[in-house]
Amino acid sequence: MEPTVREDIQIIKRIQANLESCILGKTDEIKLLLTAMLAGGHVLLEDVPGTGKTVLIKSLAKSIRGQFRRIQCNPDLLPTDITGVSIYHPRDEVFIFRPGPIMTNILLADEINRATTKTQSALLEAMEEGHITVDGNTYELPQPFLMLATQNPIDFEGTYMLPEAQLDRFMMKFSLGYPDEATETKMIMSQSVVHPIEQLQPVAGVEEIGAIQQRARLVHMDDAVASYLVSIIRQTREHPAIFLGASPRATLALVQASKAYALLQERDYVIPDDIKYLAPFVLGHRILLHAEARMDGASVHSVLQSVFQQVRVPIRLEK
Repeated sequence: MEPTVREDIQIIKRIQANLESCILGKTDEIKLLLTAMLAGGHVLLEDVPGTGKTVLIKSLAKSIRGQFRRIQCNPDLLPTDITGVSIYHPRDEVFIFRPGPIMTNILLADEINRATTKTQSALLEAMEEGHITVDGNTYELPQPFLMLATQNPIDFEGTYMLPEAQLDRFMMKFSLGYPDEATETKMIMSQSVVHPIEQLQPVAGVEEIGAIQQRARLVHMDDAVASYLVSIIRQTREHPAIFLGASPRATLALVQASKAYALLQERDYVIPDDIKYLAPFVLGHRILLHAEARMDGASVHSVLQSVFQQVRVPIRLEK
């Protein structure tokens, strides 16, 4: 393994240790968040209030010395409240752009499904292309740019479902869930005097993260593994229980996520298990089932497991 790869792994481990000191008992979820960050993707965290979603994101921003902005979404939020607005100065007879909170490295869109669909759509350009357009002028976002959105379950009052076009732009969707009894007891003791995030120290910089993102793209994926990944994607479009399968954007997202996860696992090559592990988090929110399948008790998770069983796993790989 090359020296730069070993250095990357050490940086990632320090960030992971930071996050685990603030969010106890969520090692797998923290690895998923780091995977998305290294792959340059955005994350949707869906969970009930109070499970630590905001603390996790703030801890990540503090750990990498990133510019951090938070948007509290609500029905009154306007698109310009996110992107910014051009203000006319009569004395100089010019319009001056006042950037909104989206001009940052890490953007937390808290309770995104409480914003109206028009406001949610204001995020699409930034999520996909890394820039925004205001009054015909294009403004590049700081790099790296990572958007993390939190969402309450859709059966809560005062929420709006995210459109499929926006869901497809999130690389991953997952939940934190409640801690177990032992972890919750430990959480009480660790926060009895001061919250761990108050004592958190940065362990990396945004420049380092940007460099690791570039190197993560160079992680090797064998042709057989790439064929295995594409077969899974195509099977989601042909499965009888699935109404809407994974898009080509989902294919690229799974490739990038698998490479980043391999690096997180201290490897410079992707294996099929990386793809099988990540697929539910990368593809789950992009797949729609037929109403008949849902009535028969099928779930996205169970259908994906069926897909995995139908696709042959490659045996011999080149590293």
